Amino acid sequence: MSLKRFKPTSPGRRHADLPDFSELTPVEPEKSLLRPIHKTGGRNNQGRITARFRGGGHKRRYRVIDFTRSKDGIPAKVVTREYDPNRSAWITLLHYADGEKRYIVAPVELKIGAQVEAGEQAEIRVGNALPIRRIPLGAVIHNLELTPGRGGQVARSAGTSAKLIGKEGKRAHIRMPSGEVRIFNVECRATIGEVSNPDHKNIKSGKAGRTRHLGRKPHVRGVAMNPVDHPHGGGEGRARVGRPQVSPTGKLAKGGRTRKKRKRSSALIVRRAGKGRR
Repeated sequence: MSLKRFKPTSPGRRHADLPDFSELTPVEPEKSLLRPIHKTGGRNNQGRITARFRGGGHKRRYRVIDFTRSKDGIPAKVVTREYDPNRSAWITLLHYADGEKRYIVAPVELKIGAQVEAGEQAEIRVGNALPIRRIPLGAVIHNLELTPGRGGQVARSAGTSAKLIGKEGKRAHIRMPSGEVRIFNVECRATIGEVSNPDHKNIKSGKAGRTRHLGRKPHVRGVAMNPVDHPHGGGEGRARVGRPQVSPTGKLAKGGRTRKKRKRSSALIVRRAGKGRR
């Protein structure tokens, strides 16, 4: 996919870099795989804001995605590549040989008309899903399970991928998209290839209105608020923060560690992400 630019007829056009959608199939989404979505506007069940600056946006319907890839040994044909308003990656509609239809997250190199499969006997080919123990070292993978049978949870957003760098008995070492190296059970499934829409990171909306259509409200700086609203608020004129920068609830916002010290999964992390790799 490539990004398109516009004639600078307005500031919103001048500064916009948007996807051209040229590789997508011009079809309506599969009706049997659509579900309604209830918006929260960032509120919890008490009506209080727990995620700031959310609300509004265009109405959406959820596309049911098959993250488990549980139809073993049944070949499927790639029929479409479609836009999904609920995620950054494109999605692909599969028609299975037994007549069932399912959506999956689309890999970059998976072409329309190709055939994909899941299970122990699947080939090492883009779009096929199989256990890690059957995947060769150095392979690029996505839609990776954290627990066998739970369904893919890692490397699902646009342009991301993980890499299998080692295997030892029932444990596999995988480099995550963040650079972290983590231990996985070799029975966990993964899909071969990199997630589609790698240019997503280069998109520029060009104007505030387009961001509002996505359901995101303006992100107000803490220093622009009153003291009752934010720890950075208050003061005369343009006052500096004067303390380590924090969130509205007082948590460190610039590099402070937030992971629990005794979290059980910490034992599975071989090397942490980031510059310090603590």
